[in-house]
Amino acid sequence: MQLTRREEIDQRNGVFLMNPVGNKQGYKILVVDDEDHIRRILKFQLEKHGYRVVLAENGEVALELVRREGPDLILLDLMMPRIDGFETCRRIRQNFQTSQIPVIILTAKSELPDKIKGLQDGANDYLIKPYSNEELLLRVRNVLEWSLRQKEANPLTGLPGNRAIEKELQARIESKAPFAFLYLDIDNFKPYNDHYGYQKGDDAILFLGDIITEAVNSLGGGDDFVGHIGGDDFVTITSPERAEFIARHIIDEFDRGSLVLLREEDITRGFMEVRNRLGDVKRMPVMSLTIAIVLDEEGKLKHYAQVNDIASELKQYGKGMVGSVVVRERRKTNEPAQKVESEG
Repeated sequence: MQLTRREEIDQRNGVFLMNPVGNKQGYKILVVDDEDHIRRILKFQLEKHGYRVVLAENGEVALELVRREGPDLILLDLMMPRIDGFETCRRIRQNFQTSQIPVIILTAKSELPDKIKGLQDGANDYLIKPYSNEELLLRVRNVLEWSLRQKEANPLTGLPGNRAIEKELQARIESKAPFAFLYLDIDNFKPYNDHYGYQKGDDAILFLGDIITEAVNSLGGGDDFVGHIGGDDFVTITSPERAEFIARHIIDEFDRGSLVLLREEDITRGFMEVRNRLGDVKRMPVMSLTIAIVLDEEGKLKHYAQVNDIASELKQYGKGMVGSVVVRERRKTNEPAQKVESEG
């Protein structure tokens, strides 16, 4: 089977789980059903596709195994003695340590009220018996993929975080296809955060995240990527021909829109008066944006750490300039980096 470029990247990231070769994460699935033959069938089907499987014959055993084994996913029957699936799911969601584990309900109860109740009790998906093996595996893969991305997402913006960024970048490098890596960082963010407060600081971060996402959605391609390293640091991966166009659009939008985050007196003065820990007042420039672009057009880079090192060096250079800037380096020759200031 020929994989698309998106599927190749997902497979390297351990989320293309229909193929056991792609299951690099060793996902553990807890199967909960009071019928022994169903447990054995599910165990066989799942292990055949590279998953590790733990079995429970009722809700009581399941709750103990959830705490002890820490599964990545739970396949849960509804009609069981002692504790039924609804109550089991509720208790899983009520416990802080287990509340984030995804649950797929497998049941013969096909009535709409049962489906609604199961989803209200915290299930992520609902599959009616009898079901096809292909449908089961697809739903398992989709829920695990969703769960993985939720864990890796930045809690403030919801964008992919550090682990997802590293995986995506390494996959691009290994594909040998040309790409551009953009590292975006707000200048003078700490003084702004100290001067205006943490809530306003979060507003500035969310504002930049929205600008980047909008720019990539409108100007980028289907394979483009946006990630949030943390704080005021973001990354974008796009094609070399789109990189500078996207970067300049982001800077234009940030420089224009960030004025709403400033007080009128700071806009008029062109600087902030920030009091340090000693009580001294210092004049600090208002926020601007530095974007470092690393271009790999010939597959010269071998590891994501190389990209990070180049981007960090370029970013430090850009931060020495006044106002919002784009700085760039091409990985084609040994020529020095090309520094390009924003026209905005």
